[in-house]
Amino acid sequence: MRGLVVYFDSMELTQGWDSVTTLVDGRWIDRRPRRPEVAALLLMETTVMPWLAPRLPMRVPVPRVVSRDPLVVRHEAVPGGPVDELTAAHGREVGAFLRTLHGVDVAEAVGRGLPDRAAQEREMLVERLRHEVVPRLVDRGPAMALLDRVGGLPADTVVHGDLGSEHLLAEGGELTGVIDFSDAHVGDRALDLSWILYGTPRAFAEAVADEYGVTEEERDRALVWHQLGPWHEVLYGLDNDDPASVESGLAGVTARL
Repeated sequence: MRGLVVYFDSMELTQGWDSVTTLVDGRWIDRRPRRPEVAALLLMETTVMPWLAPRLPMRVPVPRVVSRDPLVVRHEAVPGGPVDELTAAHGREVGAFLRTLHGVDVAEAVGRGLPDRAAQEREMLVERLRHEVVPRLVDRGPAMALLDRVGGLPADTVVHGDLGSEHLLAEGGELTGVIDFSDAHVGDRALDLSWILYGTPRAFAEAVADEYGVTEEERDRALVWHQLGPWHEVLYGLDNDDPASVESGLAGVTARL
C-alpha cells in the first residue's frame, strides 16, 4: 500500500497511495480503497491472510469484510508504530519471518486467492517504463539494461511485495509485527530482500542475510529490484498529475542506476 492513512477521532494523520485507513474504538483498523483496482487487493487479503497468518512467526493483520458497498475491510490493530532503529536482533527475526513466508506452499496460497500474474504484469510494467520513463532520462543505456534484467527474474515464491520500514512495526524496541499485505503475490523472493539488503543499517542487513541464508544470486537480483524502486514513484506522479513525484522519482532512478 506504500503507506497508510490513519485517523484518530476522525483526524487524518498520514497519507497513503492506495487506501484510507481509520482507527476504530482504539482497537480496529478499517481500510477503504482509494481507487477501484485496490478493492480486489483488499479482498484478496481477506481470503489469504486467515490461512497465512498462523504459519508465520510474527504477527500480521487478518482482515475481514465489514461492508461491501462501500467496501471496508477490518482487522485488529497490530500494536506499535513503524520501526525507527533496526538492530541485528531485529534482523534475525525478520530473516526467520521471510524464510518462513517464502517457504509456504505456492499452490495453496494461489488457491486462497493470492495473485499469480507476476510474469504477465511485469512484462506490461517493463513496456510502460520503456515508453514513459526512459525517454525522460539523460543516460538511457543503463536504464534499458536494467529493464532487460527485470523481465527475466523468477516468479515462484509467495512474497510480501512491499516490505519497508513503514510496514515493520515495533514497540519498546521490540518488533511487534508486519503489516500491509495488499501487494502480496507469487513473485521473486529477492523483491522482499531488496530494501533489507540495500536500504538498511549493515548490522540489520547482515543478520537478515545470515538467518535467511541469502545466496549471491539472490543478492544480485535484490539489487535489481532496489534499482527499480524509484521508477514506481515516477509512474505514480504521472498517473496522479503530481510533477513533484515525477521529479523525485527520476532523481532516484538516476541515483540508483
